[in-house]
Amino acid sequence: MSQAPGPVPAADFVVFGGTGDLAARKLLPALYLRDRDGQLPPETRIIALSRAGLDDGGYRDKIRGELSRFVRTGELDDAVVDRFVARLSHVSIDIEHEEGWSILVEKLDDDERVRVFYLAIGPDLFGRVSERLADHGLVTPSSRLVLEKPIGHDLASALEINDAVGAVFEEHQIFRIDHYLGKESVQNLLVTRFANTFLEPLWNANCIDHVQITASESIGVGSRGGYYDQSGALRDMIQNHLLQLLCLVAMEPPTYVGKENVRDEKLKVLQALRPIVGEEVDRSVVAGQYSPGLVDGEPVPSYQTETERPGSTTETFVAIKAEVQNWRWAGVPFYLRTGKRMERRISEIVIQFKAVPHPMFPGSEGTSEPNRLVIQLQPDEGMRLHMTAKEPGPGGIRLRPVSLDLSYAHAFQRQSPDAYERLLMDVVRGNPTLFMRRDEVEAAWTWVEPILDRWSRPDHRPRPYPSGTNGPSAATTLLERDSRSWPE
Repeated sequence: MSQAPGPVPAADFVVFGGTGDLAARKLLPALYLRDRDGQLPPETRIIALSRAGLDDGGYRDKIRGELSRFVRTGELDDAVVDRFVARLSHVSIDIEHEEGWSILVEKLDDDERVRVFYLAIGPDLFGRVSERLADHGLVTPSSRLVLEKPIGHDLASALEINDAVGAVFEEHQIFRIDHYLGKESVQNLLVTRFANTFLEPLWNANCIDHVQITASESIGVGSRGGYYDQSGALRDMIQNHLLQLLCLVAMEPPTYVGKENVRDEKLKVLQALRPIVGEEVDRSVVAGQYSPGLVDGEPVPSYQTETERPGSTTETFVAIKAEVQNWRWAGVPFYLRTGKRMERRISEIVIQFKAVPHPMFPGSEGTSEPNRLVIQLQPDEGMRLHMTAKEPGPGGIRLRPVSLDLSYAHAFQRQSPDAYERLLMDVVRGNPTLFMRRDEVEAAWTWVEPILDRWSRPDHRPRPYPSGTNGPSAATTLLERDSRSWPE
C-alpha cells in the first residue's frame, strides 16, 4: 500500500481570476482533493480575487456547487467540503484601481507564511499585477508567482512579460506552469529512463528509428473560440506542451532529478533543435483546419462556422518533423502532431526502435515487427512495449506481435492524481523541477517563430481536413516520404 503524501507548509493561495473557468474547473478541485488527503494544514487559506462583487458567503456557495460539477461523486465528502469551503474568501478587486487592495493587504498579515499568487488571467496582465503586488508591499521572500500559459504571443511578447515579472520576482519565485509536466505518465518517463539499466543504453540513434509525439482531441474549440483564433495549434500546443515532452524524451541524464538539473538538460535540447526556416517550413510542417464531418457519429460544423470567422486562416492541426542536432539523436526524426476535431482523444509518445538487422527465422510464418514503446498520457495513463513472440504450437515457428502492458490504474490500484494537484503542492514546497524556466520559454519561442513568420504570408492557407479524421493527408505524406507512418 502506498504511503500517503505528507502535508506541505501552511500557505495563502491568492487566485487572481478566482471566479473564472480555470479556477472552478481545475485549481479549486485540485486543492479540495489535496485537502481531502490531508496535505493542506489547517492554517492554509484560499483568497479569490475578481470583479464579481461576491461576499465570502456567496463565493463559498458558488464553489460548493462547482465542486459537485468538477469532482467525481465518489470523491466528495460532505465533511471535507465543509472544511474546504471554510478556507475560502473573496475580495472584489480591480487591478488598476485602489478598491480592494487594502483588504487584501489586511488579509495577508503574516509575512512568514508562503504566499502563492496564482495568475489565472490573461498574460497581458501578468506584468501589471506583479507591479501592483510590489506597490502594496505584498511580495515577500517566501512568495511564489504562478503563471498560466501562454507566456506571450511570440518571442518579443514573451521577453516583455518575463522582463516585467522578473523586475518584481526573483526567477526562483516564478513558476510557469505546464500541466502536461504534472501528468503521472510524464513523471514516470523519467523514472523509466533513468531507474532501469536495460533501457538507457538503447535510448539513442543506434537503436531508435524515430519518435512520435501526438496530442489529439475529438472536441472543437468550443467556448475558447475567441482566444483560439488569436493563437492556433502551434502556439497553443506545440510551443509549450509538445516541445516539453520532446525535451523529456531527448534530454541527457541529469546528475540527479531535482532543482535545476532537469531544466538545464531540457534547455540543451531546445537549443539543439534544427531551425526550420523559409521554404523548409513548407516541407517539414503541415498546418490544417477542421471542416464539417462526423465525430462519434454526430455531425459537427467547421472551425470557421464554430468561431463565426469565415476566411480565418488559424490552424487547428499541426504536424512537424523536428530534429535534435546532437550526438545522441543525429539522424533520428521527432514527429510532433496535435489537432482538434480528430478521430479520438489521445496523447501519447511512441518510441519506434529499429528493425532487426537480419531475419533469423527462415521459413517461419508471420512477421517480425520493430519494437515500439508507447507511453500513453491520456485518456488512460500507462505504457505498452510491443515486441515479437512465437505463437504457441507445434510444427514450425509462427511469429506474432504481442505487447507488455502497464496500466497505472491497475498496477497501483489507485486513480492517478490530476496534474494540478501535484503542481500546486510543488509550488508550495518551492520545487521548480516541473515548471518552465525563463530561458526554456524563450528558446521554444525562438524555434517556433520562423514557422509563424512563414505562415504570416498572405497566401498561407491551412489544409482542410474533415472532422472525425486524423488530420490532412499531407500529415500522412510527411512521414511517407521517410518510409514511415503514424500508428493509427
